[in-house]
Amino acid sequence: MSTHPINTAETAPRQLHFNAFLNACGHHQAAWRHPDSAVEQLGSIEHYERLAQTAEAGLFDAVFFADGHSAGNPAAGPRWFFEPLTALAAMARSTSRIGLISTVSTTFYTPYHAARMLASLDHLSAGRIGWNVVTSMFDAEARNHSMDSMPASPERYARAAEFIDVALALWDSWADDAVLADRSGFFADPEKVRPINHDGEHFGVAGPLNVPRGPQGRPVLFQAGASESGRQLAARHAEGIYAVAYDLASGQDYYADLKQRIAAEGRDPSKVAIMPGLVTYLGSTEVEALARQAEVDALLPTEQSLAQLGMFIGQDCSEWDLDAPVPALPPASEFTGPQGRYATILRIVEAERPTVRQLLGRLAAGGGHCTMVGTPEQVADSIERWFTSGAADGFNLMPPMLPDSLEEFVDRVVPVLQRRGLYRTEYSTHTLRGHLGLERPEA
Repeated sequence: MSTHPINTAETAPRQLHFNAFLNACGHHQAAWRHPDSAVEQLGSIEHYERLAQTAEAGLFDAVFFADGHSAGNPAAGPRWFFEPLTALAAMARSTSRIGLISTVSTTFYTPYHAARMLASLDHLSAGRIGWNVVTSMFDAEARNHSMDSMPASPERYARAAEFIDVALALWDSWADDAVLADRSGFFADPEKVRPINHDGEHFGVAGPLNVPRGPQGRPVLFQAGASESGRQLAARHAEGIYAVAYDLASGQDYYADLKQRIAAEGRDPSKVAIMPGLVTYLGSTEVEALARQAEVDALLPTEQSLAQLGMFIGQDCSEWDLDAPVPALPPASEFTGPQGRYATILRIVEAERPTVRQLLGRLAAGGGHCTMVGTPEQVADSIERWFTSGAADGFNLMPPMLPDSLEEFVDRVVPVLQRRGLYRTEYSTHTLRGHLGLERPEA
């Protein structure tokens, strides 16, 4: 028998991770039309602060904002209201433990600008900031940034890879002990504040950053890698990965592929949390949960739903017969838009053979992410199955109705997971890195 002491850090049971993905009135396309929606509160920062406080009460790792750079169809419902980094600055002051993650586009920002804002927020939040790295998607966004159309995928991802390298170098341009605050001498040791002198294909950045190194050293990097380029970027850099997984099998396939890629990059796969999107509808019985889903589905505006589907599949489907089977779609190899969502739609069509109307309902909340409908125990069963069978390290919760669906998950599902020993019962750290079990990188 070994007499070596047990390393509790290594033998501690694996725990679920949850982010709360905040989106307008909820992730269901018709959520804002519901009589109980919070649509009138979307311009109130107190609304978002309350959502973050609810997620913090549920001991979530973080709240997360996506971002976009075009207005879309204003009549279709709310998408963006506050610029997310601005909102997170306020939310940092009304919370104390929960992480705060925002999308920042590598196509539309510059590394210095992004690194400075994120480092500032890391200080403001005492070490709770994360960055979801995206290359953006749509030509309508590009036209708001002096471009006629989005650059081709290889160019976007090459720029993103260099963007990340520059941001990391800028965050490391101040040593941890650079600030002296010596009133009789230096504010900072000039030998410990270093230029980066980056001269690359896309960026020329001298540095150093004009913000001292943050409490986490660097904000935590998230990425949603779906395409080949996206998966490689996630494997090389991401410390948390968002995924689109329609069912358990697709979740397992993605999980195994990304963990293998992470290992091939010389990184520890167990330190990178893979978090598929998750939409939940809860009820005291499964029938009640299904009825709640049907209630909001019934509010879905058909014309706008077809327009959204057309955006996802890159073609006009406004004249499709709602009660006919979904027409044949081109294979993924011929689709030039966002690959992850398109592959999910192909999988749904193949598995369920839905009518157009049925597909619209399936995509109404979350656009094809995993959907769990049932009692709190049934939803907890499904979460546990994904967690223990190599499909997820946790989930990016996408409440179909806000605040109701988030509050119900925190009040009814979280206690079940805690009783099963799958989820923390208190925060043990104060930073987002700490919640994710990540070490603080050295400069």
